[in-house]
Amino acid sequence: MHIYVNGRNIEITDAIKAYVREKFGKVANHYDQIQGIEVVLSVIKNPAASGRHVAEVSCKMVTGVVHCEESAESMYASIDLLADKLDRQVKKFKDKAVGSDKASIRTDEAPETPEEV
Repeated sequence: MHIYVNGRNIEITDAIKAYVREKFGKVANHYDQIQGIEVVLSVIKNPAASGRHVAEVSCKMVTGVVHCEESAESMYASIDLLADKLDRQVKKFKDKAVGSDKASIRTDEAPETPEEV
C-alpha cells in the first residue's frame, strides 16, 4: 500500500510527510483491501477564511473509494482530524463489505415446522 502526499500552496516538508505516513499507516491496519491513500494538503491564503489549513484524502480500495476532507487552524490538527474521520469511514466500509456476505432475511428459507400426526 502506498501513501502519496501532495501539497497546494504549501511546501511539503519531510516532517509533514512522516507525520502523515504515521497517522494514515494506522488506518491500513484495519482493512487489508486498501490499495493506496492519496493525501492533498493545502493552505487557503485568504486571511478572512477560518480553518485555513485543509487536508483531503482519497482512500482507494479494491471495491471502492472513500473520500474525506477536514480543515483546521493548523496543518497537524487537520491531519489528526482527517485520520480519525478516515479511520471511522474505513471501518464502516469494511463492516458493510463483510456484512454483505450474510444471507438476507428474505432469501433465508423458513424453518420447517414438524407436522402433527
